[in-house]
Amino acid sequence: MNIVFFGTPDFAVASLEALLKAGLNVVGVITAPDKPAGRGMKLQMSAVKQCALRHDIPVLQPEKLKDPEFLNQLDALKADLQVVVAFRMLPELVWNRPRFGTINVHASLLPQYRGAAPINWAIINGESETGVTTFKLKHAIDTGNILLQTKVAIQPDETAGTLHDKLMVAGAELLVKTIESLQNGTLIESEQTTDDHVKHAPKIFTNDCAIQWLKTGKEIDQLVRGLSPYPAAFSFLQGKRIKIFKVAFHESPTASHASNEGIVRDGRLFFTCADGEIEILDLQMEGKARMSAKDFLRGWRHSDSHSQGFA
Repeated sequence: MNIVFFGTPDFAVASLEALLKAGLNVVGVITAPDKPAGRGMKLQMSAVKQCALRHDIPVLQPEKLKDPEFLNQLDALKADLQVVVAFRMLPELVWNRPRFGTINVHASLLPQYRGAAPINWAIINGESETGVTTFKLKHAIDTGNILLQTKVAIQPDETAGTLHDKLMVAGAELLVKTIESLQNGTLIESEQTTDDHVKHAPKIFTNDCAIQWLKTGKEIDQLVRGLSPYPAAFSFLQGKRIKIFKVAFHESPTASHASNEGIVRDGRLFFTCADGEIEILDLQMEGKARMSAKDFLRGWRHSDSHSQGFA
């Protein structure tokens, strides 16, 4: 079976490597065009392209997926099956080309958390488990027939970064199992259900990352972990934005009111929330490196060594 692989970031590399390790016949890789990055703005290859070149796999990098030249190059690969992992949306004239169609790996238990940011929203919403799903592409995004699924627990201290890595490995293993089942004729498709209980995972925007101190400590902790390490939750100190990567919630039944002012007490940084205090443990001031709150406070001079508010 000739397989063409579509993917771009690190998340997709694990799946590509797993296919190759399993001895499956990947005849081509489609990935994003090289883009300028870094201080020198030099062209950088995607993680998937670097992986493909290490394994001497032909690479295509179309700007437009409907470009006739690209479609001719795609046809020349004679794919029986296409696989998509962390790539942009495919038009039907691409995903419907091979005789076995196109399989996608999605980082949630579909139909839950359809959309661009399933890992982030699962943690932000306080889920205790998520998983990965392989499914067949069709017109509406993330709605195709489900093939296989694997559940993954979300730990109380889970971040988007740690969960990303778990799902990356689980997705790679599930993809191999899916294709092997397709080859031996044991793969069964099932339609997705859609009802009022389906949760969505839209793209994360800047407004989604702003911490609302009127919320409960649990909600704020989930937001911080769900956005750590990227794009990161944020608030402000003395008019400057700080990204916040890790917090500790200290519940207080006598919490008076939430405040967007940081308080330094005994060498520690706190914000008040609806039901207690949020201690900032790991942060990054704009223009500075990421650091612990303890190291950050060493650089701040304040008149009262016991307590001080930041406007």
